[in-house]
Amino acid sequence: MYRRIHAALAQNPPIDNFDVFKEGKAQNFFESQEAIIALCTYFQELLKNIKDLDEKQLQEELFKLLQVSLWGNKCDLSFSAGEDSSQKSSPLQSLENMVPYILVNDMEKVWSLLVNAKKNRTERSNVRVDIILDNAGFELLSDLVLADFLLSSKLADEIYFHGKSIPWYVSDTTKHDFNWTIRQLGSANHMWMSRCGINWEGNLKKGVWVFCDHMFWTLPHDFSNMSDVAPDLYAELQKSNLLLFKGDLNYRKLTGDRKWEYSVPFHQALNKFHPAPLCSLRTLKCDTQVGLKPGQGEQIQASEPEWMVSGKYGVIQFDAGL
Repeated sequence: MYRRIHAALAQNPPIDNFDVFKEGKAQNFFESQEAIIALCTYFQELLKNIKDLDEKQLQEELFKLLQVSLWGNKCDLSFSAGEDSSQKSSPLQSLENMVPYILVNDMEKVWSLLVNAKKNRTERSNVRVDIILDNAGFELLSDLVLADFLLSSKLADEIYFHGKSIPWYVSDTTKHDFNWTIRQLGSANHMWMSRCGINWEGNLKKGVWVFCDHMFWTLPHDFSNMSDVAPDLYAELQKSNLLLFKGDLNYRKLTGDRKWEYSVPFHQALNKFHPAPLCSLRTLKCDTQVGLKPGQGEQIQASEPEWMVSGKYGVIQFDAGL
């Protein structure tokens, strides 16, 4: 459907570059202003003394921002059928209460991987993290803050962002959305918002942040087909130390969108898709879920039949690769 919409416009210059979902994405961004200000403020305050944080404190901050990025995935216009899905309040205040809803929580594994990569890096080898983006709006902002934290804490040296090459699933991030968001922040009349925007513009200019949009992300293939269908993209991902896959559709494509038994290991469901260590940050909006403890899914199902599609639960699910 999204390809048909794009094709209809592509064949009709001068509107061949028109994004029919642009207005909804912009609205989500503006309606999330309070949450955006809260997150930018928190982050800029954190940056002031990031050099003084010990390892335990750095780990705590990483875990916080991973969770903000996870729950930012609730802001999805294709999921809310275009209804308001903006983030109204500061997401940082409710993190504690949300922990029980994270069904698989592999944040410790992500931390260990990054700390080890940092220790083992040489002058010639940078630590690279790739973020496969999902929604524009508040979710994208939470991803950008996480990315800046990884650089500022020296846990990573470069971040590659992967977006969509055409408007997709209503609110997915395109190159235009990515650049527009950073420009909006840079020109905001709020000190910490504009500080974020200006710094991020600088990261792009310096080449420590790179935005890529490969056509594969908007093709119908499972990721297990990537090495055959898009060997260039697979080879690019192999250069990464950690791949962070945002959102529900990426999870479906990681696991082949099958109705797995809940306790099937994540590694098995990936079906030989192992370009690099990867972690899925995803709130549940469709009925595929793997890697749960025996009986865990059935137990929730008994009291909440809608648990897989409500967006109430989330996973931070890691696979070390080969």
